[in-house]
Amino acid sequence: MQRNNIPDRSIRICADRGGTFCDVHASYPDPENVENRKEVVVKLLSQDPSNYSDAPTEGIRRVLEIVTGESIPRKTVLNTDKIDYIRLSTTVATNALLERKGHKHALLITKGFKDLLLIGNQSRPKIFDLNIRRPPPLYTKVVEVDERVTLVGYTSDPEAEEHALQFDENGKVKRSYRGKGWDGEGDAEGPGEIVQGVSGEAVRIIKKPDADVLKKDLQVLYDEGYRSIAIVLVHSYTYPDHERFVGSIARSIGFGHISESAQLLPMIKMVPRGVSSTADAYLTPILRDYLNGFFSGFDGKLKDGRLKSPRVEFMGSDGGLVDYQWFSGLKSILSGPAGGVVGYALTSWDEKRKRPIIGIDVGGTSTDVSRFDGRYEVVYESTTAGVTIQSPQLDINTVASGGGSCLQFRNGLFVTGPESAGAQPGPACYRKGGPLAVTDANLLLGRIIPDYFPKIFGKSEKEPLDADMSRKLFEKVVEEVNSSGGNSAGASDSRKRLSLDEVVYGFIKVANETMCRPIRALTEARGYATSKHVLASFGGAGGQHACEIAMLLGIDTILIHRYSSILSAYGLALADRAYELQEPSSTFYTPQNRPSLISRMDKKEAEVREELKIQGFEGSRVYVERMLNMRFEGTDTSLMVLPNPDEKLEGENGGEDFLKAFKRVYKAEFGFLLDGKTIIVDDIKVRGIGKTFDTLGESVYSEVEHLRSSNAIKAVNPSNRSSESTSSMTKPEKADTTWSVYFDEPVGRVDNTPVFRLEKLEVGDEVLGPAMVIDDTQTIVVIPGAKAVVTSKHLYITLK
Repeated sequence: MQRNNIPDRSIRICADRGGTFCDVHASYPDPENVENRKEVVVKLLSQDPSNYSDAPTEGIRRVLEIVTGESIPRKTVLNTDKIDYIRLSTTVATNALLERKGHKHALLITKGFKDLLLIGNQSRPKIFDLNIRRPPPLYTKVVEVDERVTLVGYTSDPEAEEHALQFDENGKVKRSYRGKGWDGEGDAEGPGEIVQGVSGEAVRIIKKPDADVLKKDLQVLYDEGYRSIAIVLVHSYTYPDHERFVGSIARSIGFGHISESAQLLPMIKMVPRGVSSTADAYLTPILRDYLNGFFSGFDGKLKDGRLKSPRVEFMGSDGGLVDYQWFSGLKSILSGPAGGVVGYALTSWDEKRKRPIIGIDVGGTSTDVSRFDGRYEVVYESTTAGVTIQSPQLDINTVASGGGSCLQFRNGLFVTGPESAGAQPGPACYRKGGPLAVTDANLLLGRIIPDYFPKIFGKSEKEPLDADMSRKLFEKVVEEVNSSGGNSAGASDSRKRLSLDEVVYGFIKVANETMCRPIRALTEARGYATSKHVLASFGGAGGQHACEIAMLLGIDTILIHRYSSILSAYGLALADRAYELQEPSSTFYTPQNRPSLISRMDKKEAEVREELKIQGFEGSRVYVERMLNMRFEGTDTSLMVLPNPDEKLEGENGGEDFLKAFKRVYKAEFGFLLDGKTIIVDDIKVRGIGKTFDTLGESVYSEVEHLRSSNAIKAVNPSNRSSESTSSMTKPEKADTTWSVYFDEPVGRVDNTPVFRLEKLEVGDEVLGPAMVIDDTQTIVVIPGAKAVVTSKHLYITLK
C-alpha cells in the first residue's frame, strides 16, 4: 500500500459502540490541500470475537490503515503519533444495567437505615397491578455504619433565618439556635459537636464512626470477594467527612472502587442519592474494565493524559465530552443516544430562525426521541430499568418500537412491540427462524430493497433478506384478520376482505403512531405546538418512517443528514468539552442572601474555568452556565433554573434574575405559581463548556433559500406521478432503478417507484415523491406529495 504523508496529531476519530453496530467517523488533512479535511466512515459489528476483541479498537485500526496507507495487522499495539483525539460513546454500562450484569458490590449505610433503598420513595407506577414485581436492588450486601449526624433547626420554620444558629468567620458557634429544638431546652443545646456544613447548615455530630469496627467489617467484605462498595450516610450532602473517613479505610484495605454519595452527588434526598451511588458502584468497575481493555490496544501515550498526547474523551449522558478521569458508569447511561442528540441539534439548528427541532432516532429495538430549542433539555432524575438515578441526563424518551419490534394480531388489534426479535434470531427475513417484525413489513411493502441491503443472513451469513418467509408468515396473519370478521386496518366496509398490502401497512401505521407518542409527550404535553417543529430523522430505520410520522404530527419540514445512520458517531466530532461543579445550599432566595449565592457561584465559576484551562480551553472558547436548584417552601420538587439572556436584574450591575427565571420554569412545568411562598435554593451549579469548533458554516435553511433564489433547484423526476398510471411511468435519468412500493391510500402500490442513490445526486437536485433515496446504510422513503432537496449536508424534505 502507498504511504500517505499525514502530519502527526492530525487524525480525529469518533467511535460510537452501540448494541449491534460500532460506527466510526474520522477526518484527516487532505494530502493535496492540508487546509481541507477528508472524511472516513467505518461500520462494523460491535461484537465479533472470532475476528477482534474490541470493536472501537478494530475500527480505529481500519481508519489508520485507510488514512496512512500502511498495512496494520490485527492485534498490533496501535501507534498514536498521528492521532489528534479519540472520542468514544458506549452502551457498555447501559447494557450492564438493563441486563443486570454489573459488578457485585456492597452498600455501607447509616445504622438504622439498612432497608432505606429497598423501601425507596413509595412510588407506585403500576398501582392497579395484582402481581407487582419490584426489581431487586443493585447491591448484594448491606453493612450498617454506626454513625449519626443531624441538622440543627429546620428550614420549614417560618422564622428559620431569625432562629438559625450562627457561626463566626472561623466556623465556631457564636450564637446557638433560638427556635424550639429537638431536646426541648429552647436553644437546642445538646450533646455532640456542632459544625458548619457545606450548605451553610448547622450540623450536630452525634456519633462518629469507630475506625476499628469499620476495619473489621470492611475486611470481612474484602475477604468475601467484594472489591466495590457504595457509601451512603445521612446528611452527607452537607457533611461528607464521615463518608470520606469510611472511604479512606476502604482504600487502605484494598477496595478497587468506592462510590461516596456526597462526592458523586452532593444533593439533598438520601434515596435518589443512595440509589445513584449503588448504580455507580455497580457500573463503573464494568466500564473501567472495558476502558482498560481499550487502552491496552494502543501505546502508552494514549492514557497518560499529557497535553502533547492524543486526547481521549467520552460522551456523557448530558451531551458533553468528559475526560477519562471524570468518566463513570453514572455519567454513561445515555452515552450512545447523547451523541445523536448533539449531532442533529448542531446540524439542524438555525440561530436566526430559532425553529425548534424534534430528533427521532429509529433503531432496531427502540426509538429515541428528544427536543432541541437552542439548548439541550436536561433532566436531573430519571428511571432506567427500574433504577431511579439522580444525575444530569439529556431528556430522551424511548419507546419500544423499532425495526425489530414484533408484530402480532391479538384480540382484534394490530400490535407492534414491545417485544423485539433482536439481532438473534432477528426478524423473519433474517433467515434464522425469527418472528414477524417491522422490518418484515417494510420489506414486503417495498421500502427495503434486498439488492441494496447487506447480504449477511442465513447459515452461510452471505444470503440476502428472505422476502418469501416474510410473505408466508404474513399470509397467515391476513387469513387470521379476515376470518376474525374485524376490520382493524380501517377499511370502510367491515365485510370486505383486506389484502396483504392493507394488513401489512396496518402494522406500519400502528408502529408510526407508537413512535409519535413520545414526541407528543415532549411537545403537546408541555405546551408546545408540535406542528411548529422541524423533524430531524436519523438511525438506520428512520428514513423509512420519517415522512409518515411528520404527516401524523402536522410537521411540514424533515431533515435527514447525510450521516444520519451514524449520527451518534458524527455528533461526537461536534460535541463540546464539559466540566461542572455543584454544591448544596439550603438557603432562602431573598435580596439579603442573593450576594452570598452569587459569590459562591463566582468561586465555582473560577474553579471551572481553571479546570477547562488545564484541558486546553480558555478565553472565548469557554462558555459558562450558572444555575440554581430552586423550589417553593413546603414542596419537595426542585427545578434546576438557568436564566435566559434577557432575564437580567435592573440596575448598573444587572446580573441574572433567578426569581423571574424560576417562576417562568415553574409555570411552564406545573401551570401555576405558589404566590406568597418563600423560595429555597437547594443547590448551586456551574457548568463550563469548552467549545471545540468555531462554526459549522451556513445553515441548511439558508442554503435551501439560496438554491431557490438562484434557480439551482432542479427536479430529477418530472412530476409527482401519484395519480398517473404506474404502467406508463418511465425511469428518470438519474434513477438507479425502479421498485414496487406501497404507500398509504388513496395512492396504494406504485410499481415503478424511482430509486435514487444519494451519492449520485447533486446539490440542488429535487426528488419528487413517490420515490426512494438510498445510500450504503439507509433507505429514505419520499411519500407522494413530498419534495426532497439535496443540499451539501442534508436531504431537506417538505410536505404539502
